[in-house]
Amino acid sequence: MQPDEIAEVLNRPISQELLARDVTRLAYVAKDGTPRSIPIAFTWNGSGIVMCTSKNAPKLPALRHNPAVALTIDTEVHPPKILLIRGQAELEVVDGIPDEYLQMNGSYEMTAEQRVHWEAEVRSLYDGMVRITVIPTWAKLIDFDTTLPSAVEELIRQRAERQRS
Repeated sequence: MQPDEIAEVLNRPISQELLARDVTRLAYVAKDGTPRSIPIAFTWNGSGIVMCTSKNAPKLPALRHNPAVALTIDTEVHPPKILLIRGQAELEVVDGIPDEYLQMNGSYEMTAEQRVHWEAEVRSLYDGMVRITVIPTWAKLIDFDTTLPSAVEELIRQRAERQRS
């Protein structure tokens, strides 16, 4: 996909709503060669998906070995709205707590007092984290209104061809 095609998908209003959500599912290949898909908090910085994790997270050696990833951000209603993204994970070790980590956890319902306690707990636990950034190299929005899964699109084309015959 060309960058302008990716930008067109990501700039759609539904995509922007999905990019404002809290959790994505990150799919990658583990060191043993088997697939993994994990929920992880994220934030969209306007050009990439940013996730943060502990420096000892099991996913890090796998991402260093094979940085190819896929992300799914979706809704829990029917029909779902689904944003699919592919890209390469870029890893950066950060001293202290990355601003993105505090930002991505800011939408959970916490009182101001709970937030202060939570942030103090986080700062006492981590001496640093790893920032994972994924710049999209491919994106697809499935909203079941204007866009469908490619297999369903193909079935619709085949049905139309049969009906014309």
